[in-house]
Order: sequence, then C-alpha cells, then structure tokens
Amino acid sequence: MDGHRVDRSKADLLIRRSALLGAALVLAAAGTAQAGDDPDVGAGKCQVVRFCVDVKVPGKTGGENQQTGSQDSGGDSKLKCKYTKIDPEPPASAKELWKGADPKKSDLYFYSCSDGGQNNPDGFVTVANGQQPQQQANPQELAQQAVDSMTLLGPDIDINPKPGGKGLVGMPVWMAVDQSQTTWGPNTATASAGGVTVTATAKVAKVVWSMGDGSSVTCTTPGTVYQKSYGLRKSPDCGHVYSQPSTDGQGGTYKVTATSTWVINWNGGGANGQLTEVRNSSVAVTIVESQAVNS
Repeated sequence: MDGHRVDRSKADLLIRRSALLGAALVLAAAGTAQAGDDPDVGAGKCQVVRFCVDVKVPGKTGGENQQTGSQDSGGDSKLKCKYTKIDPEPPASAKELWKGADPKKSDLYFYSCSDGGQNNPDGFVTVANGQQPQQQANPQELAQQAVDSMTLLGPDIDINPKPGGKGLVGMPVWMAVDQSQTTWGPNTATASAGGVTVTATAKVAKVVWSMGDGSSVTCTTPGTVYQKSYGLRKSPDCGHVYSQPSTDGQGGTYKVTATSTWVINWNGGGANGQLTEVRNSSVAVTIVESQAVNS
C-alpha cells in the first residue's frame, strides 16, 4: 500500500485548504473570483463551489463518540480504527493530501482511531483505484485482543465469618481472595497480525471491598486467610469491624462485594501501554450482637 499520513492537528486545515483550492479553480474558470472570497464549506453548502469535504473524525463533533480503554461493563469503550473514503475527492492541486500520488489513478482515505489520534496517529492514505487500504496491525488493538483471549474473573472470596455462619459486632472480619491465574494473576496472552506480535500480562492491582454497611476497604494484597490459631486478632493486611448487626439488611445479611482492578501491561510492535479490566463478585455475611449468638 502506498500510504501517507498527515498529523491529526493539520487534518482540518488541509481539508479546508483543499476545499478552497477547488473553489478557487472553479471560480477562476467562471471568471467570478474576487479578493477575500471565503466559500462556505459544509454539509449541503456547496453552491458555486464544486468540491466539498465533510470527514467525520471519531472523537470530534459530528463524528463517532467513542472512548479509549477497557472496562468490565458500561458499553463498548475499546479502541477502534477505521478508514473513511473521501468522496468527492480533492483536486490534484491539493498536493498536501495526495503526496505525489496520481489522483486519476488513486483513491483517498482518512485513517482515524477512537483515541482521537493520541496513541494512533490519524492521517490521509492513498491507494490504487478500486483497492481497499490494507488494515494496519495496530499494537493497541492487538493488546486488547490478547486481553479478550484471557479468562479474567472476579475475586474468589475467602472471608471470615464464612457465608452461612455468624459473626459478631465488634469482632474482626478477615477478607482474602484466592491467588489463581484467573482471579489474581499473572495471566499472560499474545496476539499477532501483519507481522506484529503483542504480549499482554494481567495482574490484579487492588481489591475494593464494599462491606454492605456503607463502608469500603481497599486492599493492595490478596489478604490473609483466617486460621483458628489467629484467635481474635485483626487481619494484618485486609480486614474490617462491623459496628452494627446485619438484621436490618435484606435477608438479615450484609452483601459484601469485592471488586478487583486488573492492570494489563503490554508491549510489541515497537509500542507499549497499559489497559485495565474490572471484575467483581459477592457473598452474604451475617453479623449479630454478641448476646444473640446463643439465642
């Protein structure tokens, strides 16, 4: 593919400039060009001007509104890149766009990504008439493909008091999660395309525990699994103490939700970056007043 890129910051200027060049040619041929003419280029506003370009650029007004990054839920926010064919095409005099390609033998496309060109430069691309632009191997897209091939699950919760049992108001609660490849990491996968291979490695960076009583606890370790030998001690790294019984909660329990944030570092194709995924899981615990244990 004979591809040529133009920095995104120049895209609007180039589009308008090519429109003005086309307008000047038409007006000059008609003998009506005047100093200070500034033709109105926009959707449905060609009039005397014979060439109009309205390129929808993702991430800008009038284009697709997509975001970067990866989340557990809440819509499709993954990176997307695409080619948009410029039709009608700019005149041959718009050399900044054609970059030496023959307009009679070439088609013009605009390559754009949903990150607004922040990590994936947008620009104009020329190809031979009737051909489609060759899809480029985008490292960040490959990184997302690698992540999608992984099995990343919510925390495998190990909490004391155990679900089904009873804990006491004022007594330590110990929270921990299993450290398997799919619930804690590291979890590694690769993806390849167009001669580019990207490797991504995911690991949980933190677990936020919503305790069901309005409080939350953030743990950057998997926590310590409770053993009877620990007695009434508090967890050294991930614990909580309830000050009220769960009798007012639904089913007489507190719903404890553990939300893990997976951080994925990737590299390949001369690039590197970081993505995140969020997963969660829940259990119910019963907390009672001490005098109610034997009732």
